[in-house]
Amino acid sequence: MATMEIEFHQLDLRYQSLRRRSPEREKRLLASLAQHGQQTPIVVVAAEGGAQAVVDGYKRVRALKTLKADTVQATVWELPEAEALLLERQMRSADGDGPFEQAWLLHELVVRFALAQAELARRFDKSVSWVCRRLALVEDLPEEIQRQVREGTVVAHAGMKYLVPLARANRADALKLVAGLGGRRPSSRQMGALYGAWLHGGAKSRDLLLADPWLFLKAQEELQRAKAEPSASQQLLGDLGALSGISRRATRRLREGLARQLAEGERDEVRRCLLQAKADAQELFALGDKELGDA
Repeated sequence: MATMEIEFHQLDLRYQSLRRRSPEREKRLLASLAQHGQQTPIVVVAAEGGAQAVVDGYKRVRALKTLKADTVQATVWELPEAEALLLERQMRSADGDGPFEQAWLLHELVVRFALAQAELARRFDKSVSWVCRRLALVEDLPEEIQRQVREGTVVAHAGMKYLVPLARANRADALKLVAGLGGRRPSSRQMGALYGAWLHGGAKSRDLLLADPWLFLKAQEELQRAKAEPSASQQLLGDLGALSGISRRATRRLREGLARQLAEGERDEVRRCLLQAKADAQELFALGDKELGDA
């Protein structure tokens, strides 16, 4: 295993589509490389034509290109590509690959290296059905949506939980929905609301949802806010209930002899507050008699 400086034109980036991008992490990495330089080599293996296929380090490559670097430090693994991909995956298993990263890697190993599902199950220490379910993600979800998952425009969890079943039910509608998002990044909660509305809506409501998902979400949020806010009559009843409760508590404290325990200054303050409360209550009762009759 050797480390060397490699020019960017010598790199083969064939596996960069196997990872999701995180703009926040890439921004932090860019700042670190600008300040400290490259601290960790990327990992490459020999590919056909004398190129070096990048196995690990795509974020570093993109950041160094942005910083106009001429070369990148790389560690060369003397392994076949398939073995290198599997080893790299095992080494970063603590990072918690999501289902999509697993699916993309499995698909690459099946298509490029013709590894059987039983062999992949053994290598990943999983069942064959687990391999099948992951591969189904690649088959069921349109490539355009997978691209947005890779780029971070679509939250991977939302893609897995909502867009995969939507694409299975109606591939065209799944594509329309993602296109309607216009590159903006909905949360998992918002994507769940869109999928739920599509699932339970009729043809007309589905058309409106797909035409402008963000307008639909705004309308739903306004509706939920209106339901959450009490009406004016409910607010008045709440105020009167609170007034009654406060009056009963104050009365109980006075009956328990609290007034006799007060210092002279405190007694004067309580008298002042009682007079103010009495005036406010009398005004309330007079207005109630006027507006409601004998309250």
